Amino acid sequence: MKIAFYIAAAAMIAVALAVLLLPLMRHGRTSTRPRAVFALALIIALALPLGTASLYLMVGTPVALNTIQAQAPVSMEQALVQLRTHLTEQPDDVRGWMVLAQTNSMLHSPADARDAYDHVLKLAPNNAEAMVGWVEADSMARSDHRITGRALELLKHAVSLQPDSQRGLWLLGIGQFQQGDYSNAAATWRVLQPQLEPGSKVAEAVAMQIGVAQSRAGKSPAGASSVGAAAAAQEPGLRVQVSLAPALKKKLKPGDVLFVYARAAGGPPMPLAAVKRDAAKLPLEVTLTDAMAMTPAARLSSAAKVEVGARISHDGQPIAREGDLEGSAGIVEVNRRTPVTLVIDKVHP
Repeated sequence: MKIAFYIAAAAMIAVALAVLLLPLMRHGRTSTRPRAVFALALIIALALPLGTASLYLMVGTPVALNTIQAQAPVSMEQALVQLRTHLTEQPDDVRGWMVLAQTNSMLHSPADARDAYDHVLKLAPNNAEAMVGWVEADSMARSDHRITGRALELLKHAVSLQPDSQRGLWLLGIGQFQQGDYSNAAATWRVLQPQLEPGSKVAEAVAMQIGVAQSRAGKSPAGASSVGAAAAAQEPGLRVQVSLAPALKKKLKPGDVLFVYARAAGGPPMPLAAVKRDAAKLPLEVTLTDAMAMTPAARLSSAAKVEVGARISHDGQPIAREGDLEGSAGIVEVNRRTPVTLVIDKVHP
């Protein structure tokens, strides 16, 4: 009887999941946020069976489930180990490598994300999403956050394959801007403009960058918004002077990496600008700018005030680990013209 019950329950749940998820996944493929839709689908896929089981436990016959052993939830680390094991056994699984790359990006491990995207591109050389992901991860992993060489070539190819890739166009413009190719940077961002919602923060941010690029190219910012013209006159940047407290100098290890970042005050934890340096060179000064942004809506100039912090990582990863050294300069105004003084004086618990 129990087996029959389980089969019937599984069939009903499968039908319910199909009714809910298939339209949602179809919508995800045509939307601009497929990963968000996939995440929602995954939550539904997990929540519906759990909810069904919970309801049965409350109003059904719980004794019928007495042979089911409780299992501990799988942690993120365990899930990653399982995924890597799977990829070792099936190294041609493109989707698996994409999931690993995106997960590493989410966990702020850009070098690992770049390696995973490399595997995708070996298996699927024309995967535009992987090309853009590789460039983003490579930029975050580099100490200067520059987009050059292979990264620029990948972006050009990705945009040729997907001309409506907003992230690809934004990053390509950043790369061209960093190379001093201001005319092409402005032209690239103008291709991006019609895809954005008029009047949105993203559209204003792109208009600002076009104004800056046109100004540096020696052209009149005609066609750009007044906001863009103002940005051309004064590009934002925060100078941060970083030092290590004398009491913590003995905790500095060879190979330690320094991360200096600014994130929106009271906003999400993702940095609006970040830079990576050799911790052995402390004390030092860095400048945080819009060129270090990964999306047009999350740039230094998109916030009036930011929290400025620094971390010395022993394993080279920006995500905080026990024993890392850190410090904060508190909340400062983005348009500040005097250097921000920051002392690394704490040990991460």
